[in-house]
Order: sequence, then structure tokens, then C-alpha cells
Amino acid sequence: MPISPFAIIVLAILVLAIVVIFMGVKSVPQGREWTVERFGRYTRTLRPGLNLIVPFVDQIGAKLSMMETVLEVPQQEIITRDNAMVTVDGVIFYQVLDAAKAAYEVGSLETAIINLTMTNIRTVMGSMDLDELLSNRDQINVKLMKVVDDATEPWGVKVTRIEIRDITPPRDLVESMGRQMKAERDRRATILEAEGTRQAQILRAEGLKQAAILEAEGRREAAFRDAEARERSAEAEAKATTAVSEAIAAGSVQAINYFVATKYVDSLKAIASAPNQKVLFMPLEAANVIGAIGGIAEIAREAFGRDGNPPPASRRPPADPAAPAPEGGPWGPKA
Repeated sequence: MPISPFAIIVLAILVLAIVVIFMGVKSVPQGREWTVERFGRYTRTLRPGLNLIVPFVDQIGAKLSMMETVLEVPQQEIITRDNAMVTVDGVIFYQVLDAAKAAYEVGSLETAIINLTMTNIRTVMGSMDLDELLSNRDQINVKLMKVVDDATEPWGVKVTRIEIRDITPPRDLVESMGRQMKAERDRRATILEAEGTRQAQILRAEGLKQAAILEAEGRREAAFRDAEARERSAEAEAKATTAVSEAIAAGSVQAINYFVATKYVDSLKAIASAPNQKVLFMPLEAANVIGAIGGIAEIAREAFGRDGNPPPASRRPPADPAAPAPEGGPWGPKA
């Protein structure tokens, strides 16, 4: 059965309605924004999700990613302030915050950002010396990010990070820097060695000083002890001499004999023990020595008696200083 013209018109209208609806419904992916142009003029921005536009009147202008994007900065040669040529490259991270500005304020956003970054790299790094350039990479990154971010703000772009990736000096300059570094390390090693030697000498001198002080203090203490011992010996000698003197003054001939015999025997002992005397001739009378020893024995008998007890006062004869001592004492001959 043939299709009527009315059915064809209805079918055409239905197909046209489906096409119009399909053209008016737009689904924007997450992380992207689309601009809408009406007769070539920007009207609005489509957010992620389902959006409707007027078919045949509105059209999609630019499709922009709102996610953070990374761009590689190509290598370029830079002359530093001290006329050293280095090769530098890097990366830049940016994010579109305003889709309309990013689409209509600049012709090619990525190309503009790359060229702007390269220009500012030459400006910032060209104002620094080579040593400062190699040691202050973080400072360079901060300066570059501030400058590029300020420049791209009218484009609706936020520069989040700029990183200098490689700084490559010429080969001959690298060799010179290696020799300079080696010389600097040798200098530091020499200084440290000299400081260690100096410190060791100081410590050794301090030790010798302390040893000398302690040795002097020991000699002083020993001298003090020797003087004290001599003083005590002198006091004892003085007391003994005083006791003998009192006994002599009291008229005791035995005390005189004891004193003389003691000194006599001590002198003989000193002469006999001298190391430089091998043979000794003494024209001495043995009777004198025996008599002196007898005087000592007589003193002991007189003090304690013949039986070991002191004699009573009635048996003690009066002492005559002028009379010589009897040979055997007042109590008989010597044993």
C-alpha cells in the first residue's frame, strides 16, 4: 500500500524533531568546560553534566580541560651574569580557572605559556652567576612561578608549579668546576689536619703542664713531710738531751756514761756502714768501749735494781758528782 504524502510529512517532522533535540542536548564530561557561542558571540559556559542549547542558533565554541596540565619547556641556552653558557630545560604545571578567558583572551594558550616561561627563564637565570645558578634552583623556581603566574592571570590560568629540570654547563666548564672542587676539598682537608695537629699540641702541652704541677706539688708535699719528720726528730732529740742534761745536773754519772756511750756506738756504726770504706783501722781501746757499755748496764741496774725491781730509797747511795763510778756499781761487781 503506498504511503500517503501526509504520512511522509509527519515522518519528516518527527525525524527533524529528533535531530533538533539531539543537537540541543549536550553532555559535558567531568573536568571539562565548553563555551557556547550564539551567532559567533560568547554567551555562556557549559559545566560538566547534561546541558541544553538552542539548535541552529547556539554552537559549541571551545572545549577546555579544567584539570591541572603539564607542559614541557624545551631546552635553550642561557648566558649567565658571569658569561657562562648553560643549557636549561624544565616543566610547567598550570590549571585553567576561567574557560571563557582561556578561550578568548589568548590565541594559543599552551604556546603562549611555553614561550612566556622560556623568556622569563632567560631573564631570571641570566641575572645570576653560575655558582648561584647551580646552588639556588629552588629560588629560581619560586621567582619563575611568580612572574609567569602574574603574566597568565588575565588568561584565566593559574600556574601552580615551575620546575627547572636540567642545568647543563659546557664540558670544559664542568672539568674546571671539578678541579676547583677538588682544590677546595684539599684545602679543607689541610685546614682540618692543621687544626687537629694544633689541638693535639695544645692538649699535650696541657698534659705536661698538669704533670709538672702535680710533680711540683708532690715534691712540696714530700719536702713538707720531711721537714715535719726532721722537726719531730729534733723535738725528740731535744727532749732526750733535756732529760740527759737534767740527769747530769742532778749529778748522775751513769747518765753521762750513757750519753757518751750512745754517741760513741752510733759513731762506730756510721763509720762501719759507710760504703766507701773497705778496711778500717781503729786504734781504739776496747776497755773504753766496754767501760761505756758497763756504764749503760749500771744505769739499768740502778734504775731497776739487781732483781728487776727498783731499790728502795734507803739503799740508794748519795750521788757524788766528783767521785768516779765504781767498776761494778754500788751493788757489787759487774756480771
